[in-house]
Amino acid sequence: MTAGEPGAVQDGSSKGGLRAALGGLTTRGRSFLAAGVAAAVCAYVLGQGDLLRVGLLLAVLPLVCVVVLYRTRYRVTGTRRLSPSRVPAGAEARVHLRMDNVSRLPTGLLMLQDRVPYVLGPRPRFVLDRVEAGGRREVSYRVRSDLRGRYPLGPLQLRLNDPFGMCELTRSFSAYDTLVVVPRTVPLPPLRLAGEASGYGDGRQRSLALAGEDDIIPRGYRHGDDLRRVHWRSTARYGELMVRREEQPQRARCTVLLDTRQVAYAGAGPDSAFEWAVSGAASALVHMLERGFAVRLLTDDGNAVPGEGSDGFAGSTQESADSAGLMLDTLAVVGHSDGGGLSRAHDVLRGSNEGLLIAFFGDLDEEQTSVAARMRQRAGAGVAFVLDSARWTGDTSPAGQAAPARAEERLRRLREAGWTAVPVPPGAELPALWQLAGQLRADTESAGNGGPTGFPGGWS
Repeated sequence: MTAGEPGAVQDGSSKGGLRAALGGLTTRGRSFLAAGVAAAVCAYVLGQGDLLRVGLLLAVLPLVCVVVLYRTRYRVTGTRRLSPSRVPAGAEARVHLRMDNVSRLPTGLLMLQDRVPYVLGPRPRFVLDRVEAGGRREVSYRVRSDLRGRYPLGPLQLRLNDPFGMCELTRSFSAYDTLVVVPRTVPLPPLRLAGEASGYGDGRQRSLALAGEDDIIPRGYRHGDDLRRVHWRSTARYGELMVRREEQPQRARCTVLLDTRQVAYAGAGPDSAFEWAVSGAASALVHMLERGFAVRLLTDDGNAVPGEGSDGFAGSTQESADSAGLMLDTLAVVGHSDGGGLSRAHDVLRGSNEGLLIAFFGDLDEEQTSVAARMRQRAGAGVAFVLDSARWTGDTSPAGQAAPARAEERLRRLREAGWTAVPVPPGAELPALWQLAGQLRADTESAGNGGPTGFPGGWS
C-alpha cells in the first residue's frame, strides 16, 4: 500500500508485521480460534475424529484470514485539503479527504479515519465501499476550536477488514497538515487617533526617494533612472547627466504592543482577560493595516514577528493580507512571557518618531506603570487598553475589592503621561472602546490640557 500527498503508508518488517496482524484479530476471530483449539483438544481426549475436523476448521479460518489480509497490497494514495487552512477561533474549517486506487485491482471494504486533536472535535471515521481499479472516493468533515493555536491533522489511517470480520489491520500514512486557529478579529470604526496626522492614515511625512512628485533639486543620473526625468538645464550647467530629485510620502507607522506577562492576567479559557487582549491586538493590527499604516507587532519581551521589516509590515499593498496573516499566525501561538516586565519593549521603541502606539496592558504595578508612562514619550500618540484581572475574575477578596482604586490610579498616571488610557471591563466590546478612545483623544486635543482628568464609566 502506498500513499500520495500524505506520504507512504507505514508498515513494519515482515516478522513484526505478521505479529501485528495476529494482534489484529477481532473478538470474533479470537472466539473462533479459542473454540477451534478447545474442540481439537476435546476431540483428541475423547477420540472423536469428526470433532477434530470441526475444531481444525474453526482454528484455521481466522489464521487464514490473517495471512490473506496481511499479504494484501493495495496501492492507494491519500490527499487532504483544508478549506481554509487559517480560521478565527470559533469558526469552522472543512477537511476534504480523497482516496485514489492506483492499482489494477479493486480494493475491499476500507475504513478511513483521521487523527485530530480532541479540541477540534471527535475523530472522524468513514466506511469506503469497494474502490474499483483507478477509482476514487471523496469524503469531508468539519473541525472547530474556540481556542487559538496550531493543530496537526493526521496522519490518515486505513483499517482493513477481511470478509468474515476475523481480522482488522490499521495502516497509517506518514504525513500530516496543520490547521491554524487565529484570534477572533472584529471590524473597528475609522477614527483619528494620531493627533499629529491630518487624517486617519494620511498624516505622512515626506522623504526623498526615487518616485513621487517632482522637486526642483537635481541629482546625478543613476542606472535605471527614467530618461524623462533628465533635467537638461542642470545637465548643461554641471557637464554631466542630471535628473530631477523626487520625493515620496513616508508611510505612517503604528506599533501594536501586547502585554503577555503571566502575572498581569488571571484566569484562562476563551473568555479570559488575556484572550481578550490577544483578540484586541489582532483586531487593531488588521484595522491599521487596512488603513494604510506600516504596522509592527511587539510583545512585552521585545519580540516582533519573524520577517518583519524595520518599519513593520506595510498596509494597502498586495502583500497586506499576507502581512496580516503572518502577524495573526504569531498571535495564534503567543503565550505568557516569563514576567520580566515591560522594560524590554520600552528599549525596542525607537523614539518620538515611532508613530502611533496602541497597547493592551494587563495589571500594572507601580514599577510597570512607570515604564509604561515612559513608553508614551517614544511615540507620536499612544492609546492604552488596560485590563483589571480582579474584575475579570470576580475576585471578592479584600485585595480584589481594593483593586479598582489601584487601577484608577494607574489610569490617571498613564493619562498624565500622555496616554489615551481606556479601562476594559469584563465582556467589553472593542469597537465601543475604540470609539470611546477616539472621543477621548479628540477631547484631549481640544482641551489642550494633556489629558482628561476623569473617565466616564471607569473602574469604580
